[in-house]
Amino acid sequence: MDARPPDRTTADAGRRRRADAERNIAAILDATVQCAPSDGTLNMSAIARLAGVSRVTLYAHFPTREALLGAALQRAFRQTDEVLSGLPLDDAPPAEVLPELIRTSWQVLERHRNLYMAASADLPPATLRAYADLVLGRVEKLLSRGQSAGVFRTDMPLDWLVSTVYTLMHLAAEQVATAHTPPDVAGDLASATIMSLLTSGTPAAPGA
Repeated sequence: MDARPPDRTTADAGRRRRADAERNIAAILDATVQCAPSDGTLNMSAIARLAGVSRVTLYAHFPTREALLGAALQRAFRQTDEVLSGLPLDDAPPAEVLPELIRTSWQVLERHRNLYMAASADLPPATLRAYADLVLGRVEKLLSRGQSAGVFRTDMPLDWLVSTVYTLMHLAAEQVATAHTPPDVAGDLASATIMSLLTSGTPAAPGA
């Protein structure tokens, strides 16, 4: 067996290929977000042109439209999770930090609204929810902490409240996209609506 180390030129070429592939993937995912239309129809040729790659390269990385949508959506939720990781979700009073979470994350959802609409047309609801679980897990943990502290209502299932928060944030994004609500107002409206729903019938708990 030949135990000689790989040729340095070959190793460098391999690294360049990996770097090129990573750049192409990033460009394709960026183009997917930009090209995603509101009617849910995704044009693979347009994405390849905007990304500056051939259709062959596009399909080499993402063999199907579903694979591309899944990767783009997964990255969108990962970006949302990275934004939320900077918030004191585990330590700050739940009723104080939740409005900040809403104002922060709905804007990321708004930027990716068309992508989500396209994914909704091609991917089953269970798959969409699985991608969202990265973010919804943080929301669930925060709401659970608020229920335990007595600041959020406990007369409704936790999972229902989590889904309601998620739905209302998407509604805020839709209102902005359809020009029914200004972007600088939608976040505050979503936050006020969600907080009103979560605290309805719940006595105030100072310092919770």
